[in-house]
Amino acid sequence: MNYKEIIECLYDLKDAEKVIFKEKKFGIISNNSLGIYHKELKMIAKEIGHDNELALQLFDSGIYEGRLLCSKIFKPKDVTETLMEKWVKTFENWEICDSFSMGLFSKNKFALAKILEWTEREPEFEKRAGFATMASYCMANKISENELFEQFFPIIKREAKDERLYVKKAVNWALRNIGKRNIDLNGKAIEIATEILEFENKSAQWIAKDALKELQKDGVRMSNYPRAEYRNPVANTIPYVKPFPKS
Repeated sequence: MNYKEIIECLYDLKDAEKVIFKEKKFGIISNNSLGIYHKELKMIAKEIGHDNELALQLFDSGIYEGRLLCSKIFKPKDVTETLMEKWVKTFENWEICDSFSMGLFSKNKFALAKILEWTEREPEFEKRAGFATMASYCMANKISENELFEQFFPIIKREAKDERLYVKKAVNWALRNIGKRNIDLNGKAIEIATEILEFENKSAQWIAKDALKELQKDGVRMSNYPRAEYRNPVANTIPYVKPFPKS
């Protein structure tokens, strides 16, 4: 499919009622949206395959779903820091923020640098991108030791008082994913959540309570990364968690 054919395909799928539904049901407010669900975009992306040039054209099309498609067909390893900065500044809702964070940002060499940088930013969806990338990086990086992920705990504690809905949900998501990486990080994430619970702040207390509810439940699913260290008879009795769970 070429650019013209894809744009025609997108307009064929246009549904104004879905735009309204997504806004009311999921809080997805987007400019120039045609009202196309992810499952339909994934089918189109599968047919296209990876195509960086086409992805960039679609991002610049001005169509919301064109930008979503960009996140699905651009090769993660080819993402540059310049592109990451260009894209992150355009995010207007959690859907597109998470699509880029999970599909591209967490899978390239700039992931750590951007996690550390973006989690300090003020704009809501730039900060969310930092934490969404952090949450996704916990599953995308299957080989690094625990020390790398422990450096995220002070960041999580620092930002736990942010009252904005889509920031606090992403902070919670990151804490839960670190705690589901392996049994040792699970214990440390529980400790951090317990400390956050003591903050006199509603956002922090929600983050902590929700994280503890999942991390302390019986049979919590672990990824057991890195497998070289955590692949053992005990760990293997715990069901494998699918990559990139929804927040």
